[in-house]
This record gives sequence, structure tokens and C-alpha cells, in this order.
Amino acid sequence: MVTVKGRKSSNKNPPILSHEFIIQNHADIVSCVAMVFVVGLMVQVTSPWAYTFIAIHHNATTVPESTDGPILPLKYTTGWKDICAVFFYFLITIVMHAVIQEYIFDKISKRLHLSKSKHSKFNESSQLITFYILSAAWGIDIIMRDNLLVNITSLWEGYPGSMSFSLKLFFIAQLAYWLHSYPELYFQRAKKEEILPRIVLATFGLFFCAAAYILNFQHVGVILLVLHYVGEALQHGARLVHFVSHNEKTTQLAFLVANAAFVFARLATVALSGLVFFYGLGQIERSLDYTMGKFNIPAVQFGGLGAILLFQAYLFYSFIKRQMKFSRENKTQVVSKGKSKQKPRKKDAKDGKKSEDDDLPEVDQATKKNLRTRYSAKAK
Repeated sequence: MVTVKGRKSSNKNPPILSHEFIIQNHADIVSCVAMVFVVGLMVQVTSPWAYTFIAIHHNATTVPESTDGPILPLKYTTGWKDICAVFFYFLITIVMHAVIQEYIFDKISKRLHLSKSKHSKFNESSQLITFYILSAAWGIDIIMRDNLLVNITSLWEGYPGSMSFSLKLFFIAQLAYWLHSYPELYFQRAKKEEILPRIVLATFGLFFCAAAYILNFQHVGVILLVLHYVGEALQHGARLVHFVSHNEKTTQLAFLVANAAFVFARLATVALSGLVFFYGLGQIERSLDYTMGKFNIPAVQFGGLGAILLFQAYLFYSFIKRQMKFSRENKTQVVSKGKSKQKPRKKDAKDGKKSEDDDLPEVDQATKKNLRTRYSAKAK
């Protein structure tokens, strides 16, 4: 069992089963629940029940009659037992989130001495960039192993295709992660102004991953997720550079690369979605068969394309709104710095006279002083 030290807000131990007790020890509590399923595998009576939650089910591999031929790779489909697997890995995700936060990001943030607002944003970006990078690397490995980009027509010609073990586990992990984002709002004591953006982010992620998984668009879904995660990872990476780096040029370069990748990811997503949903699925037979997992009908075809395009438009709108906000903040900072540098000058006339005399050689300065004294004496 993984033991995680809770964050102590005071020296006194909170009452058992109180809100503070659950928040401080939620990782230990959840890990104990997960251990119940692991221990259940060791008992013969509960082994089938525990196996339903831990293992990957709905194997669709056709076993050849003769065992002399090559061993075929395992292929899987969707089914109701996937809900049990998502719940178990949902518990594991909560524990992993707490471990990474406690032993990595909390220690880094303490050394940076960030303010409360920046500390919350740092934790959010750190957790998201970790998830995005790991998911993007995992997705790229699946794309290369299944040759999805080499034979791009397989995205619609093989529909509905079966999944490899890695692809099925990938989507189960995606669903588990976005589901765990809801209780994390309670465990992390999220502020009121932070709750709505996080709920929107988790809801979008859960909706698109579940739709791609249930409607058997896993192959095109993993490509679209990789594009989205790469763009978002660079955005949060530039945000972390802004918190850590004190060099403006480094921050500007990081945001320049992140913004370019973000725009490319949106355009590539729109192009690939149009190719698959508008052109590709129209080339094959349109039918609706729940038993075979076929959902190639105009409602699903254009509904999926419309949902993706609307989501990309929403991301573009948020991106432009964020860039306009940053540009306003930069302008106000430049104006404030310019005003602070300008100091009022007094006694300009005297300064002008001194500057005129200072420009003359020493002999001429002495002569000019004598002439001034004589002129003032005659005047008197």
C-alpha cells in the first residue's frame, strides 16, 4: 500500500471522518479501497469478482484451429465490464495524483516561493502537463505500432475495428483521469473561481473520450487526442516557464512556440476530422448495428464532426481572448514603467547656464566669470 503524508494545517489531529481528515488522508483511504480488489484476487471465492475490476475484458481475438501458425495479437472490443475497469483505475489515478503532488510538485513550489494565486496555477499546470506528456507519448507509440498514419484509409475502411491491448488500456486510463478530476476539486480545496474552469475542462475531456470509445472511433480518437495534448502541453509548459524564469526573452520564446503549436494542432484536428467524418465514413456502407458496434449513420457522422468543430472554435475563442488579455497587461506594464522612469526636472534655467559654462574650456570659463562680476559691479 502506498502511504502519502497529508498536508497538515495545524498541529492538532482532525476528528476522524471529518472533512479535514478526509482531505489530509484521502490518498491513504483510496489506496486501502484499491487494495481490497488486489487482495480479492488471492482469495478463491472473491477472485472472479476482483478480476472483473482489475483485468481488461471483452477479448475478440479469433483463435486458429491449429496451434502451429503464428500467435495472433490480442484484440478487444467494448463492453459493460469496462465500467468496472474504469472505476479501479480511477482509484489508482487519485493515488498517483497525490503521490506526484506530495513528493515532486509541492517540494518544487516551496523552493520557488510562489504567491497563493501562482501556487494554485503552478500545481494545476504541473499536473496537467504531466498527464498530457505521458498520454501523448503513449498515444504516439500506439499510432506507430498500429500504423495508423501510414495507412490512413484504415481509419474508415476498417470501421468498426477492434482495439489492441494498449489502445483499450489507453482509453480506460483517459476516462479514469477525467473522472478523477471531479473529486480532486474537493481534495485540493479548489477556490470558487477555479471550480467552473476545471469542471468544464474535465467534462469536455470525459465527453470526447467516452464518445470516441463507445462509438468505436478509437483509432481516429487517439490521433486527435495526441494532437490536442501536444498543443495543451506546450501551453502549460510556457506557463510554467513564466512562473520559473525571470528572463522575459525566454518567456516570450516559450509562448511563441506554444502558440504556434496550439494553432497547428487546431488546424490539423479540423482537417483530419473533416477527412474521416465527412469524406471517409461516406465511402463505406452506412448502417446502425449495436451488436456489431456500427454507428455509421448521418446523425453520428455529422454530429461528431459538428461537436469537434464547435470545440475547436471554443478553444480558438479562449485562445484569442487570453492573448488579448496578455497584450493589455503588457501595455499597462510598459506605460507604468515609462512613467516611473520620467522624473520632474527643476531649475531648468540654472541647469542650462551651468551646462553652457561646462561646455567651455577652463580659461574661457574664468574669463566669463570675471566679465559677469564687472558687469554686476557697474550696474550697482
